[in-house]
Amino acid sequence: MAALSIMKDSPSKKPAWDFHPTVFLTSAIIIILSVVIGLIYIGQNSAEQAEQLFSSLKTTMSNATGWFFILSVNIFLILVLYIGFSKYGNIRIGGKEAQPEFSRLSWFAMLFSAGMGIGLVFWSVAEPISHYNSPPVAEAETALAAREAMTYTFFHWGFHAWGIYTLVGLAIAYACFNLKQPLTIRSTFYPLLGDKVHGPLGNLIDILAVVATLFGVATSLGLGVQQVNAGLNHLWNVEEGVSTQILLIIGITGIATISVVSGVNNGIRKLSTLNMVMAALLLLSVLVFGPSLFLLDALVQNIGDYAQKLPALSTWTEAYADTDWQNGWTIFYWAWWIAWSPFVGMFIARISKGRTVREFVTCVLLVPSLLGILWLGIFGNAALHQELLAEGGVATAVHDNNAVAIFALLENYSMAGMTSGLAILVVVTFFITSSDSGSLVIDIITAGGKTDPPVKQRIFWAVLEGLVAAVLLIGGGLLALQTASILTGLPFAIVLLFMGWSLLKALRTEN
Repeated sequence: MAALSIMKDSPSKKPAWDFHPTVFLTSAIIIILSVVIGLIYIGQNSAEQAEQLFSSLKTTMSNATGWFFILSVNIFLILVLYIGFSKYGNIRIGGKEAQPEFSRLSWFAMLFSAGMGIGLVFWSVAEPISHYNSPPVAEAETALAAREAMTYTFFHWGFHAWGIYTLVGLAIAYACFNLKQPLTIRSTFYPLLGDKVHGPLGNLIDILAVVATLFGVATSLGLGVQQVNAGLNHLWNVEEGVSTQILLIIGITGIATISVVSGVNNGIRKLSTLNMVMAALLLLSVLVFGPSLFLLDALVQNIGDYAQKLPALSTWTEAYADTDWQNGWTIFYWAWWIAWSPFVGMFIARISKGRTVREFVTCVLLVPSLLGILWLGIFGNAALHQELLAEGGVATAVHDNNAVAIFALLENYSMAGMTSGLAILVVVTFFITSSDSGSLVIDIITAGGKTDPPVKQRIFWAVLEGLVAAVLLIGGGLLALQTASILTGLPFAIVLLFMGWSLLKALRTEN
């Protein structure tokens, strides 16, 4: 996501602070209060009690709103498909004479960078193996469980996730480039609210976007630091625990802050490019050193299973089963993607001027989804092959600690030390670029749409992201991260439903 740094304007003399008072201060107060309350609660209660609180909140919210998340995400996907392949598909972002700012190849590359992230690295082995160990339908640890595990994983990372991002990205792009509104979330509601979008209701929309984005990014940072810690423990016996993870957050956030202070646009771009190269090398190492033929065979079959089962999975609510499998997986993912949508959507919007709506919808849905499926198919099937047809060991490692999953897989192949070190570097660079770009998006929103806000503000948000991730790790680890995503994703899901209505109204007016 570091490619988001292209959103910066050319350097110019700026005030030390330049923000929208209501949005900036209210968002900061809400988030800081959440951190303070969390720390007070953790200080007065044991870790077990904090974990019980997060578990109760997550279960209650998921049970009550799971149907709403599932229905909403389907609406988002159906809506963008309708818009893309209807008469509105011929509308050009930026107007009839607008030309793309980037070549199609560069655009695809940046969409790929949008699709990659800490979460994809964290869950690429852990999720398929988790479903293999504890499937919702099939018998555990069987060939059928392995096959279904990949279908569920593709479902969670595929078209539905990118349907959310497509909607937000298209709404922002149209509002910014066609309606000439500021680059911020409230602008997407201009077709519905008119000039009222610049008043209190618009402030509320941007505040919800900031809070959702910050907790969504903090969730990814929390996952990332757990994985870095697990990798360091695996390679060099570095102590694994919350204390070490807090130190890692401080250190890596510090590096991200340095990249913010430096203000070297080319530097962060080079880091992003390096990140993609390292990720590609890691993928190729598994394909080459692993069971290559099995991986290619399984990937083709997985895609067929995903296509065949997609309609049923899309509306499955686990209504007739007394389990919480879906709450821990699908509902968490849908809420997490929604919380991330202002972040990813704003990036996609910024790079897509000059594209037709049909081209935008087709490519934003297909390119990142297919690349994600390739990544998950290689890593996930390599781990499942290890369990079904080789010596095993990955499932046990995942059961004990999700974060160590990818390292437990890599140790079975040649050059394990090098590839594990490469995996750590990939996660660290994703951490840095996500923190830097996430703070930029939040800063743009809280600055009222100014695309190059003062550096001090970005530092503030980068530090706050790290602080929130740290508090969530102290308060309950992965469970706390999942709960935070669901709690912040719910109100923003409602915002996205109205955003879709607003976008459709705007397109109808133009046509």
